Amino acid sequence: MSHNTVRGLLEYFILAINKFDHSLTVNSYRYCRWLEEGSFRNRTADFILMFIFGGTLMTISALFINMVFLGQAFTIMLVYVWSRRNPYVSMSFFGLLTFQAPYLPWVLFAFSLLLGNSVIVDVLGIAVGHVYYFLEDIFPNKPGGFHILKTPGFLKLLFDPMEEATGYEPLPEDRPGGFNWGEQQQQEPQDNDPH
Repeated sequence: MSHNTVRGLLEYFILAINKFDHSLTVNSYRYCRWLEEGSFRNRTADFILMFIFGGTLMTISALFINMVFLGQAFTIMLVYVWSRRNPYVSMSFFGLLTFQAPYLPWVLFAFSLLLGNSVIVDVLGIAVGHVYYFLEDIFPNKPGGFHILKTPGFLKLLFDPMEEATGYEPLPEDRPGGFNWGEQQQQEPQDNDPH
């Protein structure tokens, strides 16, 4: 399954339970792509584990705070994780405010507050994003720390690219014409001296 297919399926399920807000779609796609191409490059199974972890924690939390639509909270979680992993990226908010990436979730929180929207959605996304970031990036680097979130082997088998064995030589019938096309031939030095 390709990365774009996985991203498309996850996008579909997120939007199927949300109100189909266009800005949510654009932001969700953008931060998914930036995370996948950045800190999750060649680690699709870990990326999916983040989705499963975030979705599960949000669903459990939503039961206690009586929230139905979690798409925006999920987007804020993605923004939070991306912003913490890219602390030196300079951001601009409507060209009026310039700040570093770790402040982006808080700028979006303040903007929701100014618009009079319910900020519980943003708080939930930031909280779940912080829990994931702490468990994945902070705690393992502390003295005595370890990785709590471990990607199951079946997810790695399904989604991560297979590692090629080192020193593998294809059989002659697997090479077009039985020749190593593109590889330089080792030629023995010729002696041009007739004597």
